[in-house]
Amino acid sequence: MLKSLNKTLLGAALIGVSFASHAFAETTLNALFMAQAAYSEADVRAMTDAFTKANPDIKVNLEFVPYEGLHDKTVLAQGSGGGYDVVLFDVIWPAEYATNKVLVDVSSRIPDDTKKGVLPGAWTTVQYDSKYYGMPWILDTKYLFYNKEILEKAGIKTPPKTWDELTEQAKIIKDKGLLATPIAWSWSQAEAAICDYTTLVSAYKGDFLKDGKPDFQNGGGLDALKYMVSSYKSGLTNPNSKEFLEEDVRKVFENGDAAFALNWTYMYNMANDPKDSKVAGKVGVVPAPGVAGKSEASAVNGSMGLGITTASKHPDEAWKFITFMTSQATQNQYAKLSLPIWASSYSDPAVTKGQEDLIAAAKVGLAAMYPRPTTPKYQELSTALQQAIQESLLGQSSPEDALKSAAQNSGL
Repeated sequence: MLKSLNKTLLGAALIGVSFASHAFAETTLNALFMAQAAYSEADVRAMTDAFTKANPDIKVNLEFVPYEGLHDKTVLAQGSGGGYDVVLFDVIWPAEYATNKVLVDVSSRIPDDTKKGVLPGAWTTVQYDSKYYGMPWILDTKYLFYNKEILEKAGIKTPPKTWDELTEQAKIIKDKGLLATPIAWSWSQAEAAICDYTTLVSAYKGDFLKDGKPDFQNGGGLDALKYMVSSYKSGLTNPNSKEFLEEDVRKVFENGDAAFALNWTYMYNMANDPKDSKVAGKVGVVPAPGVAGKSEASAVNGSMGLGITTASKHPDEAWKFITFMTSQATQNQYAKLSLPIWASSYSDPAVTKGQEDLIAAAKVGLAAMYPRPTTPKYQELSTALQQAIQESLLGQSSPEDALKSAAQNSGL
């Protein structure tokens, strides 16, 4: 009896040791995400909860920052020798992150069937110098959203197909007294303005760089900024656009104070939600317009990826988390705020139902995505261009002079 009791106690002790060692072996990942467009913070937390339930030995600490803080947070954490295992990164950063060894090259981790299953354009989000620095996660471009009711009241039968048509339609809406300033843009001195500018550069068939040197001060790059300034000075554009980020644009549009707005995918379902939006059920969406004789549509590549930092001590667990977050099952489940990277998802009724207009716009917009320049000095270039846009909008400089100055200060 005593021997039996001793055995039982010993067994219990061993089980306790087993549990203790198991708890001790738990891996903690630190992941940095964005609290802004695309997936909501609630969505990311729900995805992560599903991952940790399926992988109870891995804990994930999530941190959310505005997009504007994402780059510097990532880089500063690397410099401190600690920080994050998994980071969200913009399509414009792989060149810098690869050159400065911020992200791990994960080319060998990506199976062939994954490479074939993901839309070809999505891979450009994570590639630099023929290597892969993560998995694409947010496949996005800016679309032209419009208020169906306002267009109907103005007698406009179809949304604009060119940027000049947009100006004409906005003038009709203004002249009929329906809205004082019918167009909303995100032209704050931030990356948001560069995304709107790039959309227009793509419409006007401009080039950011030629032979590695700035060329945005010529041709389509100059035409794009001239259009922005003309729209602003005409009074058709909301004057606060020069301080707006995308969330400001969304709120103005949802309040019924804009007939037209350029924004990312996420605005479609948010603006159609009657809980928060006054325009639910009246939201139209089309690809951003083109320019007669030059383009039929325009689009900026606003995609983002998830990568493993070189500082991570848990690259295998980090990759497991990234694989789960970017999987087709996860993306299809949360396809209302960001469309999937997987080609076959677009024929899945669970993804397309209720957002057929958005999917139709995406088929054109995603195929027309135009890249911002791929250079390790992108941050310098972007800062110079942001300043040029602001100076031109405020009338402190002509578009020609502002862009020439930006070319000189671009670091290229």
